[in-house]
Amino acid sequence: MLPQIVNLFFPKSCVGCHSLLLQDESVICTLCRHEIPLTNHHKMENNEVVQKFYGRIPLVFGAALFYFHKKGIVQEMMHHLKYKGHQDISAMIGHWYAHELKDLALIKDIDYIIPVPLHKKRLRERGYNQVEGFGKALAENLKIPYNDILLQRKIYTKTQTKKTLLGRTEVADSIFDVSFSYAYHGKHFLLIDDVITTGSTLEACSRAILKIPNAKISIVCMAMSHS
Repeated sequence: MLPQIVNLFFPKSCVGCHSLLLQDESVICTLCRHEIPLTNHHKMENNEVVQKFYGRIPLVFGAALFYFHKKGIVQEMMHHLKYKGHQDISAMIGHWYAHELKDLALIKDIDYIIPVPLHKKRLRERGYNQVEGFGKALAENLKIPYNDILLQRKIYTKTQTKKTLLGRTEVADSIFDVSFSYAYHGKHFLLIDDVITTGSTLEACSRAILKIPNAKISIVCMAMSHS
């Protein structure tokens, strides 16, 4: 009863078009949901994510659920998630993508879901890691442990949005590390993040994880930047 009363006085709106959500809608309205550009990467062996990291890291699998376009619905969703406290967006996307990924045979080979970490200072500033809900929803649906302590961000950095690919890579290579025991040897790690742009952060995280003997890496993200 309480949620209905709250919704009556504080109705929720779609993060895409800002129209009021119907009772059976969550985060985005049905119309916006159908307009979101899907990549269908999980249906393609040599998709754009795999191609982006070719020659950079040895990916077992890579995919993103959405295409990220400037001024599009996905950009609006990511903005609300990262800067306006809408953590429910992260979980919603995780449940959505888990439904698409659950029947893939290679998913059953993954041992841990690892989020790209925030530095402790950034975590205090934002109050949450925007990929946590995404990762925990994947973990719940795919029955894979969520591990947010293996990979650490050692150095606090300011936003990289205006850096070049070379500049991003030089910074990212120095800020991630892993703390692991023998139990992690030979495991398959699914690294997750929100939006793939240059891929430099994910590459640096993967290099850190690959310090673990015989480790394998796959990458899944909410969205991928697309021109």
